[in-house]
Amino acid sequence: MSRSSATLILLVLLIVFLAIGAAYAISTPQWQAPDEPAHYNYIKYIVEHGALPVLQAGDYDQAYNENFTRTPQNTQKLLIDPLRYENYSPPLYYLLAAPIYAATEGWLVALRLLSVALGGALVVVAYLIGAEVFPDRLHIALGGAAFAAFVPQHVAMLSAVNSDVMAELLIALCVYQALRLFRSPQPSQRAVLMLGVTLGLGLLTKATVYYTALPVVIVALIWHARLHAHLPLRAVPGPRTTHYVLVFVPALTLGALLWVRNLGVYGGLDILGLARHNAIVVGQPTTAEWITQYGFADTLWRGLTTAFHSFWGQFGWMAVPMPDNVYLILGALSAAGVVGWVWWLIVRCRRQVAGCSGPHGVLLTLLVVLTFGGLLYYNLTFVQHQGRYLFPALIPLGLLFTLGLDQWLSKIKAVAIKLTSKSKRDLTPWLDEAQLLALALVFLYLVRLCVVALQNYIIPNLSA
Repeated sequence: MSRSSATLILLVLLIVFLAIGAAYAISTPQWQAPDEPAHYNYIKYIVEHGALPVLQAGDYDQAYNENFTRTPQNTQKLLIDPLRYENYSPPLYYLLAAPIYAATEGWLVALRLLSVALGGALVVVAYLIGAEVFPDRLHIALGGAAFAAFVPQHVAMLSAVNSDVMAELLIALCVYQALRLFRSPQPSQRAVLMLGVTLGLGLLTKATVYYTALPVVIVALIWHARLHAHLPLRAVPGPRTTHYVLVFVPALTLGALLWVRNLGVYGGLDILGLARHNAIVVGQPTTAEWITQYGFADTLWRGLTTAFHSFWGQFGWMAVPMPDNVYLILGALSAAGVVGWVWWLIVRCRRQVAGCSGPHGVLLTLLVVLTFGGLLYYNLTFVQHQGRYLFPALIPLGLLFTLGLDQWLSKIKAVAIKLTSKSKRDLTPWLDEAQLLALALVFLYLVRLCVVALQNYIIPNLSA
């Protein structure tokens, strides 16, 4: 596939995503997205007070939260003012949203459309990451972008008021810029500096960045330095420590704006407000309680099932799942993708293909491991079986999914070529097109599922 063709297809993907995302933003009943009222109240506070909020006692009420989310009627009629438990969060997303709030007098749809726009940028970066890793297989890059664009739950989150979408975008940009370091023994100072700025903006956006993007950037810098350590200094101009300076001076300087403020507000060493958050947000069900009540095996099964369902689509405040047959299809596709990816990886490593364990694959794998690790770590204490917490790793997961399906299709095509080898007509070009079409049909199914989810599950079940 030529790069111009891939760019055209990406444009189509982006237009379709923006249309579906706008439909979700407009049609999803208000406050029917996890934590949306708390994020909205953070923005409202900035506009009304000209300052950042401070998380205080009384900002979280477990009983009120449960009552608020119990029925769609409650979510529509109860006040959102008591939902202020996001007030500790890093401020960058909310500062970006504040002018829109002020200009539209707090119109929820306008704030949601900001998230959709950021989501559109994320889809483009997903393609760029895929194209960086697979420059000669741009259909894999397009598949990764389509996966990020059309997982129904992801669309629901990218069309709601929350800081997740901006965090995902900045994590993806950090990963993309880190991957680009390996294009040259000596990346430009401007490129390295921009990586530091992007990382710093991430540190001002969400705590997720600290345990995902930050380690990935550190590993990338160390790997790049060791990869070219054998080169003489005259071959790699300038001291190698320059890269660390160019990345971490701007990143830490930007992060310090938040950390110093939080030290003054929350005291101690609570630079992210997490200690205050843990002290105030009490009453959540704990994993220990669930194990006592349901047993370890049942708790594990419930967690895995709920995480899988809510990764693909369990809407509102986890109240509206999709039908079982949909999860069955998605489970089959997921299994095929994972098995196919393992197959592809084994074949690649046996052939000793360059990059089998190279920096690109390792950095993307690291992002997946760190993201899964964060979800597991949180669930060691609290019951939070929400698949959306895996979305920071959605781009590498999308590439894995696409590679796996493409591996199966490649083998099916090989069989077809063998069976038609005696034909007088060369069918290989047709079979190549058939392979791409079959892969495209999977993502067309996801597009359709996004539309069906909004029309058949979200609007009917979450409207008051």
